[in-house]
Formats: sequence, structure tokens, C-alpha cells
Amino acid sequence: MAMLYVLIPLAVVLLGVAIWAMLWAIRSGQFDDLDSQGWSVVLDDDQKPPPMEDDEGENSDGRSVSDSGDK
Repeated sequence: MAMLYVLIPLAVVLLGVAIWAMLWAIRSGQFDDLDSQGWSVVLDDDQKPPPMEDDEGENSDGRSVSDSGDK
């Protein structure tokens, strides 16, 4: 029974901390825009992918490495 005198106030304090944290998150704008950051990763087309290296040793313009125009 004596343990209830400790656990009940501890539970009330933890509940108060949880409510304070939730109110802080709402007031600081943590829940304002939940979708745009997730979609920005999917729709990020600002950079082109690097050229793929072929097994035949060709440059990105289709010429082979030995035909680089040093003739």
C-alpha cells in the first residue's frame, strides 16, 4: 500500500511531462506539414544520375576509350 503513495504521484508527473511535450510539439510547428518532406525525397529530380559505365569500355558519348580523338 505504501508503494501506491509513490507510484500515483510519479504517474501524474509523467502524464504532465507527456502533455507538456505534446503541447510544445504542437506550438513549435512539428505537425504543420507532415507530407511535403516525405514527398520531396521521392520527387527530387534536381540532379541527373551519373553516366553508367559499360562493360565494353565506352565513354558517355558512345565512343570507346581508345577512340578519344588523340589522332
